[in-house]
Amino acid sequence: MADQPPHPGVTPGRADLLALVEQSPAAVAAHDRDRWLGLFTEDAVVNDPVGSVPHVGPDALGRFYDTFIAPNSIAFRVERDLVCGGTVVRDLSIETTMPSGVVLEIPMHLRYDVRSGESGSAIAGLFAHWQLPSMVLQLLRSGRPGLVAAGSLGPLMLRTLGLRGTLGFSRGFFGTGARGRRTVTGFLESLRAGGGRSLTSVLTPDARLEYPAGTPVESAVLLDPARNMQWGKMISAGRTVSVSIDRGDLAGVAFFELAAGSRRIAHVRWYSEGLHPLSN
Repeated sequence: MADQPPHPGVTPGRADLLALVEQSPAAVAAHDRDRWLGLFTEDAVVNDPVGSVPHVGPDALGRFYDTFIAPNSIAFRVERDLVCGGTVVRDLSIETTMPSGVVLEIPMHLRYDVRSGESGSAIAGLFAHWQLPSMVLQLLRSGRPGLVAAGSLGPLMLRTLGLRGTLGFSRGFFGTGARGRRTVTGFLESLRAGGGRSLTSVLTPDARLEYPAGTPVESAVLLDPARNMQWGKMISAGRTVSVSIDRGDLAGVAFFELAAGSRRIAHVRWYSEGLHPLSN
């Protein structure tokens, strides 16, 4: 945890939050299991990738570490950190070197939810947005080292996670996929063009829009500031599509959750530093 945790009940500042979050990749790089687990609350949730069944509590997080962190060398290539309230969003890619020697480059958005208590601050939730099907395809295209890695991962998962945990992880293969990315692209294009009717047509009737995250707004509030918007990395994980967005002097990451069984967007959370709440 941060060397000087903030007073209990007070949301820590940007530097404290980043210092806490940065200890996670540091512990991963050092293969320090106890240090990594010590960063989390007792009831912490790790959902990696989003769309799979989450890991909850110390025992489950320990099994997650033994399966996906301990055997590999993992390097974090952070492009941007965003701090909004008690949440840190990292726009990054992860380079994973597996025991067979195969190296995987995984584009990702990471969200850390931090909780402050009597003993300081700790991570209450870690949500990793990356595309499991794309990673497996990359693995299989890596030749013999990739095939060796794929062949050893299944038995390892069964030993550490059990059949139920392995099946829970495999749920990460399913989600909105390309369909969800097309829906979000259409929403962003309408947003940039200022198209009211076409914008609302891809939202559910009770869609929640947060701009910035944590501040509910009406869809019309988003229109004017969106004229110069550009976007890049777009990741579909489970029912959520995350997007790296640039609005000139503002850069951020937005998370779009699609309604179950629908092509409509039910929830938008827009994380960007320097973005002040807008009134309706």
